[in-house]
Amino acid sequence: MKNYSLKNDFLGELIGSFILVLFGTGAVAAAVLYDAHQSLFQIGMIWALAVTFGIYMTRHLSNAHFNPAVSIAMVLTGRMSAKRLPTYIAGQFIGSLLGALTVYGIYGSSIAQYEAKKNIVRGTFESVTTAKMFGEYYNQPGGYTISMPLAIAVEALGTFLLVLIIFLFTEGANVGRPNDNTAPILIGLTVGSLLALLASITQAGMNPTRDFAPRLVAWMFGWGSAAFPDSSGGFFWVYILAPLVGGILAGYFFTKILEPAMKKQSELNK
Repeated sequence: MKNYSLKNDFLGELIGSFILVLFGTGAVAAAVLYDAHQSLFQIGMIWALAVTFGIYMTRHLSNAHFNPAVSIAMVLTGRMSAKRLPTYIAGQFIGSLLGALTVYGIYGSSIAQYEAKKNIVRGTFESVTTAKMFGEYYNQPGGYTISMPLAIAVEALGTFLLVLIIFLFTEGANVGRPNDNTAPILIGLTVGSLLALLASITQAGMNPTRDFAPRLVAWMFGWGSAAFPDSSGGFFWVYILAPLVGGILAGYFFTKILEPAMKKQSELNK
């Protein structure tokens, strides 16, 4: 295992997570407030660029995860030391928090004007319309009713696919993997594509710190119970636990099934 610096791990994950949340939630805010982006595909591509930029900017410092689901999967499958995990998650959380605070700093007055124009009282269920610029919601005012089990399954599936593709794009056992210069673009496009596919159901979180840190910012600035609206803890099951489970399953699926099959095929091809 290569040498590492916990300071660099923290800095890399903080910067990358900041870029991810700044660009991503900023795009959602612009879409809600100004109709700036007319489709999930457009918003998805901004998230894709945020991931790509973040990886290119920070992979020399850390492994550029920006997501506890990825980091935990890497640790449990022996690809990263467990000693590094707390530093990674701390960097991811603080970077996401700073990104969300910056978005509120940019759009705070516009959000207040939008709420006044639409007669939205911050903290009520109707204010989920603006709170969704920060955290994710599987039930929104005026939207279709989505059951919690379906939302859990969607978040777990999305994260499973994301982590599996990251492993396939970065692990040496896959001879079809892209090179190191191309992989960040394709990983970013994976995030954007999954968002375009799944965001209409759950807003496609697939990342516990990307959800929780901005949701906490919404709570801090007056959304209160609208930031954490489900008394049964739905946000935890859907946006924290489900992505972690999906990521872990993907890591083990690759390590226990795909990777041995790929190595065996490589031996047969010699």
